[in-house]
Amino acid sequence: MRYGLDLGSVLLQDVVLYLHGALFLLGASFALKRDAHVRVDIFYREFSDKRKAFVDLVGHCLFLQPVCWAVFFFSWGFVEFSWRIMEVSAEPDGLPFVYMQKSLLIALCIFMALQSFSEILKNILRIKNG
Repeated sequence: MRYGLDLGSVLLQDVVLYLHGALFLLGASFALKRDAHVRVDIFYREFSDKRKAFVDLVGHCLFLQPVCWAVFFFSWGFVEFSWRIMEVSAEPDGLPFVYMQKSLLIALCIFMALQSFSEILKNILRIKNG
C-alpha cells in the first residue's frame, strides 16, 4: 500500500512485524523437531548415527538448554514489566498489545526447552540402541 498507492498504515506495519516475530518465535521449536535448523555439517554428515546422536546430545545439553533457560530468566522481568503496565505501541496508531508479543519470548524458551529435552531423550536412546 505504501509504495503502490502512496498510503501508509502504522497499524498494518505493526501487524506485519508482530506476525513475522510470532512466526519465528513459535516456529523455532517446530524447526528443531523437523531437524530443519541451520547446521554446518562439514564433519557431521560423515559421522555414524551413534556419533551424530552423541554430537547432538552434547549440543543440546551444553548449548541449547542453557541458552533457553538463560533467555527465560533474563526476559522474565522484561515481559512481566510489560504486562504490569499493559504496554502498547509507541506509535500513535500502533497495536495496543505489545505485552502479548513480548510474552512470545517466554513461549519460545519453554517450547525450545521441551523440544530439546525430547531430542536429548531420543539421542540417548539412539546411542544405547544403535
